[in-house]
Amino acid sequence: MFARERVSAGSRAMLLTAVDRCRFVFLFALAALLLFLLGHAALAAYPERVIKIIVPFAPGGGTDAIARVLAQEMAKDLGGSIIIENKPGAGTIIGAQAVGSAEADGYTLLMGSFAHAVNPSLYAKLPFDPDKDFAPVAFIARSPNIVVVNPKSSFRSIADLIAAAKAEPDKISYGTFGTGTSAHLAGEMFKRMAGVNMTMVPYKGSAPAITDLIGGQTQVMFTTVASAASLIEGGQLRALAVTTAERSPAFPQLPTIAETGLAGFEAETWYGLFAPAKTPPDIIDRLNRSAAKAVQPDAFKKLSVNEGLVMIAAPPEEFGRYYRSEVERWRKVIEQAGIKAE
Repeated sequence: MFARERVSAGSRAMLLTAVDRCRFVFLFALAALLLFLLGHAALAAYPERVIKIIVPFAPGGGTDAIARVLAQEMAKDLGGSIIIENKPGAGTIIGAQAVGSAEADGYTLLMGSFAHAVNPSLYAKLPFDPDKDFAPVAFIARSPNIVVVNPKSSFRSIADLIAAAKAEPDKISYGTFGTGTSAHLAGEMFKRMAGVNMTMVPYKGSAPAITDLIGGQTQVMFTTVASAASLIEGGQLRALAVTTAERSPAFPQLPTIAETGLAGFEAETWYGLFAPAKTPPDIIDRLNRSAAKAVQPDAFKKLSVNEGLVMIAAPPEEFGRYYRSEVERWRKVIEQAGIKAE
């Protein structure tokens, strides 16, 4: 009798355990379903308020112009408002910090560029971790720099420039629009790969640098399409080559530096959107799809010509790989040249 009671009690315990297990599995599945539905409901409602794209430069520049057209086109697709907030200063660090420390909810984005990839190597310490505090959202565009010289000079090709630099080390000077800028680092890469010495002359912006190039105070410059295009067409500057791996649609007649003999030479300006790390993947995907649509319309045609842009629609993973390759590319150049931010 007692044995039967013990068996019966044991069976009841096993039954209760099985019921509890089923209840746990049911509740877990229900919770997962609710989270799934809530996530999709949140994505369906996104954006519920204004999205802010922080541009770490002053209004009026190339990055600002691209961001404004992008915001306008993405807002049409997302059905919400997107505003631009300019936060210039400290080589884009102030603007980047504002995004890196923002809520990871998809409402604060960074219009990143070349500087975002070189700052980790230029500065001994940053107020954020570029690898851990940001998530790549969308690769927007890339553009070349152009090697330009005074039309009165004897340089008619990259080979001429290299020959002259080797014949008289340090005599040739190249103007830049600041330490660590694309114009500066493209020049440093050129020096290293060509095996020449040239003197870098920093200016506060591209305009004074180009003025001195035209005036003969410097001999060469690795500048942007936007700053040089009209001067090339007007005969005030002579273009020798573009710095990208492929020829530029803006100047298809110009060879790449790689074509002229420096195999593997590649230096470009680029633009892309970043979000704070831990932004929900669904929101990043939604923003990426919207950005991909935004770069297609006619709205970018004028900028594409003026800035020499090649518009891109790439997934976050591809943009992330590209960004990391840029960090590594310029880390080597900066370390070998011993460059530090001023």
